[in-house]
Amino acid sequence: MQVETIRDVLNWTISFHRNLKDCLLHCSKQNKDERSQMILRYLAEHEGSLERMVKGFENIAEEKALNTWCYDYIDKHPIVEHGHCDSPFKEMDMSHIMEKIVNHHEQVLELYNHLYSRVDINSAKELLETIQNVEENEIKRMVQTANRFSDM
Repeated sequence: MQVETIRDVLNWTISFHRNLKDCLLHCSKQNKDERSQMILRYLAEHEGSLERMVKGFENIAEEKALNTWCYDYIDKHPIVEHGHCDSPFKEMDMSHIMEKIVNHHEQVLELYNHLYSRVDINSAKELLETIQNVEENEIKRMVQTANRFSDM
């Protein structure tokens, strides 16, 4: 996927959440631990929700914001495609699963944070800030829910 504009970043983010959702579901069927299976299924549902939210932003955002160029960042920090699942979660326990999920999302947040600091167009800044806030809040929700799972 060639990433040059904020629209491309949103499309990449949608694909990121979709691929992570699919991978989590795939691994939930392979993990032997019941709690890990539960958290993997929960996280997969959550990733599906994030996928739909970001897609919604793409549908309502101003064209000017979506067409803002951001290739200078991408040239220096290539975005990694997450197209396949090599079952990274199939043998992890809940804490390691959450650590890996949070790390993945922190990388996405770094991207949005950097892009926010580089764009000059107000509508693009607002869009990036809104998506970044949604991503941050959803990570917090996922971690809180995982903590509840571990208390069971």
